[in-house]
Amino acid sequence: MIDNWFLNVIFVKTFLMEGIENYAKSLQNYLNEVVTIKEPKKLYEPIKYIVSLGGKRLRPVLTLMTCDFFNKDNKEALPAALALELFHNFSLIHDDIMDEAPLRRGKETVHHKWDLNTGILSGDALLILAYQLFENYEPKKFSELAKLFSTTALQVCEGQQYDVDFETRNDVTIPEYLKMIEYKTAVLIGAAMKMGAIVAGASENCKVNTYEFGRNLGIAFQLQDDYLDCFGNPKTFGKKVGGDIITNKKTFLYLKTLQRSNETDARILKQLFSIFPEDPSEKVEQVKELYVKSGAAKESLQEIIKYTLNANNIIQELNISDKNKAVLKSFSDQLMNRKV
Repeated sequence: MIDNWFLNVIFVKTFLMEGIENYAKSLQNYLNEVVTIKEPKKLYEPIKYIVSLGGKRLRPVLTLMTCDFFNKDNKEALPAALALELFHNFSLIHDDIMDEAPLRRGKETVHHKWDLNTGILSGDALLILAYQLFENYEPKKFSELAKLFSTTALQVCEGQQYDVDFETRNDVTIPEYLKMIEYKTAVLIGAAMKMGAIVAGASENCKVNTYEFGRNLGIAFQLQDDYLDCFGNPKTFGKKVGGDIITNKKTFLYLKTLQRSNETDARILKQLFSIFPEDPSEKVEQVKELYVKSGAAKESLQEIIKYTLNANNIIQELNISDKNKAVLKSFSDQLMNRKV
């Protein structure tokens, strides 16, 4: 006989999968209503193009899901959710320009398909469209949502600048790196969840806790992404392994290895991170060996677990049903259970 625990697990996972699929469909329908091509077409065609390239749409789904958890119709959160999606795509257009990237999700980037000036203007328009969506809310919620959005957007820009600065700095510290990934990645996940709570009219305590859940999970997710970039299985990770090493990116693994290594190994690591060999495979393997030897690889996994547990512990503080707590915990587990 199947016990109740197993049945509950199956129910929660099925409910989560169906829920995410429904949220994504609802967001897509709303996006199609809001984002249309009008004159001047060279401004709006690139916007329609970039938002049509797909992607996980994790952040807006979290906004809708959080609104649901606090017993409010998630359709009321659609403007806030779409604002986050438009802001994310604004950042992608500008990131691609900064990186001079020719492709995004296997398709031409906006500035390559059109031109640089069009890319800049369409990106700017996306940001303005995102702000306009908050006008769908009554004044108190509008003010709260817009304030959170502005703070978060500025932090994302600061995080991006820290990341750029770190490329030419040799004195980056671990606290600085953690702040960079918090601003560049985690605050947007926290804001996505808090927006859902704001729309739902949740208590101040619940708004804070939903933000902190998302922020901690976002840090854990980025640390795991760094780890998988080095030690992941390319078949399950979804991209080439060793990319951060090849480009000499100073991740948690690199900084922790420098901190824990003897003088000789630290010097070897620094030397390896100063070269760009035509065939980087040997360099990648040497760096990975140093990461393991120093204990940095193990400590990185411990740090991932720490932030994931921080997030999961916050779930119990939320004023939502036990079923919704289980769904949120399942979401956290699935997000952090990517295969190495």
